[in-house]
Amino acid sequence: MAEISTVARPYAEAAFKLARASGSVPAWSDLVSSLGAIAADPQVASRLDDPGLQPANLVAFFGSVLPGGLAPEAKNFVLMLAENGRIALLPEIAAQFHGLRNAAEGRADLVIESAFALEGAELAGLVASLEKKFARKLNYSVVIVPELIGGVRVTVGDEVLDASVRGRLAQMATALQS
Repeated sequence: MAEISTVARPYAEAAFKLARASGSVPAWSDLVSSLGAIAADPQVASRLDDPGLQPANLVAFFGSVLPGGLAPEAKNFVLMLAENGRIALLPEIAAQFHGLRNAAEGRADLVIESAFALEGAELAGLVASLEKKFARKLNYSVVIVPELIGGVRVTVGDEVLDASVRGRLAQMATALQS
């Protein structure tokens, strides 16, 4: 069986092309993120594979859950996924759409893990120095992880920079064992 990301890619690319052509990338980004979050919900996900569920019913369901419903293009997108048995791919489609948008805008996602809350000038300075290091604009989020003891661990794409106390202690332990 094909990898989920491989199967989801053409749908994410099609949605992104449609969004760019219509000049509504931010709206489509919000839409696919919302659809992906709904489809990822465990109660919803368990029902998506029900063979008795008609594609039109799935479109109606997603339209009823989203505030403001679904625009005609979005209805067509959800209907196409439902008819092809691909509605469960929505979380992966959303992730890939977001990646395509970042690439087109020269951006990347940054996750900052810190033992303590980061705010104001401290956070702005860290993000600015990381933007300089990675030579692109970063969409950041901060996650509090008390187990780090101190410092930060940052993740940009598949690159991780660990400047936490816990990371340094692990490096020291490895060096002493060698």
